[in-house]
Amino acid sequence: MAVLKVKFTKNKRDKLAQVLWILNWISVVTGIILFSLGLFLKIEIRKRNELMANREVHSVPNMLIAVGVIACGINFLGGKICYDCSDTNKFHRWKLFMLPYIICTFFFTFCILVGALMCYTMRNELEESLYLGLKEALKFYKDTDTPGRCFLKRTIDMLQIEFQCCGNNGFRDWFEIQWISIRYLDMSNKEVQDRLKSNVDGKYLMDGVPFSCCNINSPRPCIQNQLTNNSAHFNYDFQSEELNVWRKGCRKALLEYYTQIMQSIGFTVLIIWLFELSVLTGVRYLQTAMENVLRQGDPDSESDGWLLENSFVETARSNLNIIKNVGKSNQINASSGNEDPNMDVPTADYGPDNVPPKQIPTASQPLS
Repeated sequence: MAVLKVKFTKNKRDKLAQVLWILNWISVVTGIILFSLGLFLKIEIRKRNELMANREVHSVPNMLIAVGVIACGINFLGGKICYDCSDTNKFHRWKLFMLPYIICTFFFTFCILVGALMCYTMRNELEESLYLGLKEALKFYKDTDTPGRCFLKRTIDMLQIEFQCCGNNGFRDWFEIQWISIRYLDMSNKEVQDRLKSNVDGKYLMDGVPFSCCNINSPRPCIQNQLTNNSAHFNYDFQSEELNVWRKGCRKALLEYYTQIMQSIGFTVLIIWLFELSVLTGVRYLQTAMENVLRQGDPDSESDGWLLENSFVETARSNLNIIKNVGKSNQINASSGNEDPNMDVPTADYGPDNVPPKQIPTASQPLS
């Protein structure tokens, strides 16, 4: 029994073909939108590329870009097919091509769904990439004269100012690294010497943060040095001074920013997937309705259209049998060395009723 069978008149088939022609051209626009969303996400990630450790985060925008380009080509071709399907004579050219086209388009729409889901599942991978990337970038904050790291200080400062964050997980991350270059330290100063000697790795560590961590909303001048020393500053308590420096870590700030972008993109891609699926459903109805018209031989007659000619169970069983038969035929060919397995089987040259034909008597043989 056919699944979701619908009866179409000639007028309904013509209108369906015209509507699908328009929808396929709209789908070309949705393909451009997919390409644009992937390109936008790729650019946004590249802006912070120096702060990310894992380069595989580009897999999502790359997939959206590829899907967008393919969508333009597939839907352009689909528009041409639907336009020709309004004429029974022109449908003959596409009859054998329609089913493979629908199957390929189905798998393509599945790729769109995968792209939408990847936008929602990318958070954990992105969080790990930001954590490792920021942790490594903070260590090179001081290396402004090292090739390849000259602009890293400016990148981190602009990041902390723009996103109102400080450090990787928080401002205390700066206490664990030397973020002041040696050339700006007075090595003759006893305090500097003591700090360098007190550390196992010989680093100059301090309870201070760069200027970019300062909160612009602070009612008092920003305190960058000796943040945990209450006696070093007048009327100061570092545990209650929430407005002095940014408390949010940059990893969390960036993760919230990218998550918001990816959720918006994922929702848009999901809507496009539903739209593409509805167009594919219409193309399937048009294909089956036109094929039934050709079987009937009357282009003006009514015809049935369906999604599946048989039920889901029967369709799955028949496809499974086809796959099994293909596997068996491959095994036979492999075992016989690509020879015909029936070559040595004797064959009888009998007639249609499997009866040996009578011999025609020759002139030397008497008639019986």
